[in-house]
Amino acid sequence: MTRGGKAVGWLLCVAGLALSVLSARQAAAVDFAQAIPPEYRIGGKWALGCQAYSFNRYTFFEAIDKTKETGCKLIEAFPGQKLSPDDPTPFDHNAPQAALDAAKKKLDAAGIKLVAYGVVGLGNDEASMRKVFDFAKKMGILVIVSEPEEKLLPLVDKLAKEYDIPVAIHNHPNPSRYWDCKHLLESVKDLDKYVGSCADTGHWMRSSIVPLDAVKMLEGHIVSMHIKDLNQMGPGSKDSPTHDVPFGTGKADMTTILDELTRQGFNGPMSIEYEWNWTASVPEITQCVEFLKKYAGEKATTGEKAGKKVGKRGGKRGAKKAKAATP
Repeated sequence: MTRGGKAVGWLLCVAGLALSVLSARQAAAVDFAQAIPPEYRIGGKWALGCQAYSFNRYTFFEAIDKTKETGCKLIEAFPGQKLSPDDPTPFDHNAPQAALDAAKKKLDAAGIKLVAYGVVGLGNDEASMRKVFDFAKKMGILVIVSEPEEKLLPLVDKLAKEYDIPVAIHNHPNPSRYWDCKHLLESVKDLDKYVGSCADTGHWMRSSIVPLDAVKMLEGHIVSMHIKDLNQMGPGSKDSPTHDVPFGTGKADMTTILDELTRQGFNGPMSIEYEWNWTASVPEITQCVEFLKKYAGEKATTGEKAGKKVGKRGGKRGAKKAKAATP
């Protein structure tokens, strides 16, 4: 019995160690639960925001206002967008400090949190990369989204750890560098958790990759997302273009994707990048936000019901045990 007990204990210890290693690898480089408080999340859980590229016909200040209009409190900036209607300075890592200060003031006034920046080129040397990381640090950005060459990933990994800012590798459609989730996984699987995936569900669909399959494949490596639902799979054509649609109305199977992200414990930034109806997209983006609110509400209700059932079962069992123990 003692030997068996020791063997069982040893096996449990090994299993526990394996699980702890897996959990450590799957945890995000930034503690997003703390970095993005519940009041900025949908249903207190989902860190949903807008990618400013959805509003690339407007300035960054206007993108902030439109993001607020959709019901989101998070935004992802992209490089080169004009700062405001009164200031054409491009808002990016080359902007002067005055532009950065103005952006911070606008974000604070609107109650919007800047959480990500991309898709941005990091350059081919350390000095160029540091310029982007320094900008992110100044602006309080949590994730840098990029598509660096594979040979540069060790340097990216080094700087991401140094600055404590993860880099999420983005997938544009085929034939871009990381369009294939298998290649993306192969590129990051041996790196530290500071380098992972910016999972763009729409571009996977354009590349004829089922987004749910890609999300499952990249488990433990997803840092952030460009979350989209599209009207069809594949690249489309001039007569039948592939384009964004409100969540739940397209072919992405959004509910199942959210279920999988829930299972994985994902809590990182999710940016709606709506590349359709460029000057009139706010109502459709708002529908995406409402879809997630409804999903979060339904899951919360289901969880409460399950908890009550468990509580009732536990109460009945406790009562039976107490009755059995009564002399």
